[in-house]
Amino acid sequence: MALEQDNGTRERNPHLMENLMGYIDTRIDIIRLEIQEKLKAAFVGTIHGILLGVIAFMVLIFVNIFLGLLLNHLLDSSFWGFGIVALFYIILLVILVVGLDKKVFQGVADRAFDNTIYKSDKREKHI
Repeated sequence: MALEQDNGTRERNPHLMENLMGYIDTRIDIIRLEIQEKLKAAFVGTIHGILLGVIAFMVLIFVNIFLGLLLNHLLDSSFWGFGIVALFYIILLVILVVGLDKKVFQGVADRAFDNTIYKSDKREKHI
């Protein structure tokens, strides 16, 4: 009787090992696909951010040139408008360098990136 049970277990073991190996292979494929999907999303986000940054920089440059020329026209001068715009940015730079502490930016970064790894993990919900 013990011999019959042992033979039945031995016959089921190859199928069990095949199923287990199939499960492991499938799980590895799923992880690879998740990594590929995250890399693709990061790439698209990076390209999008760079494009928005370049366009925003160009808008900033042309708005500043416009303001400088407008102030030049209003002040009837060829350089005071650009001097006023430059002075505004110098004051802004001094405020950022002297007045603001890095802790302000650290607090913003902490709130923005708090637990992003666990929020994006889809498997965490099933546990």
